[in-house]
Amino acid sequence: MTDCVFCKIVAGEIPARVVFEDDAVLAFEDLNPQAPEHVLVIPKTHIATLNDLSAAEAPVIGQMARAAAEIARDRGFAENGYRTVMNCNDHGGQTVYHIHMHVLAGRALSWPPG
Repeated sequence: MTDCVFCKIVAGEIPARVVFEDDAVLAFEDLNPQAPEHVLVIPKTHIATLNDLSAAEAPVIGQMARAAAEIARDRGFAENGYRTVMNCNDHGGQTVYHIHMHVLAGRALSWPPG
């Protein structure tokens, strides 16, 4: 998708502070962090929302979760804990229409959110 900011990051057209990359996913530091540690994990292929995820594409969600766990270990917050969040559509808080997983850590996170 040509106008998607995350697709442009994947293509290298927009710089990002990449913290993880494999053949399926890319992870980078959020520009507007909501916690001391805030990383976004995205699939390299464009999928607008979770509602658009096909059965064939579903394994990428597991790859995103595995990347989040590896990032947590590598950055040293796995043992203390972290939160992963995926928002879907306007009422869910999605602002970029390319599915992504927020990985938040570095402080105690309250519940319920928002």
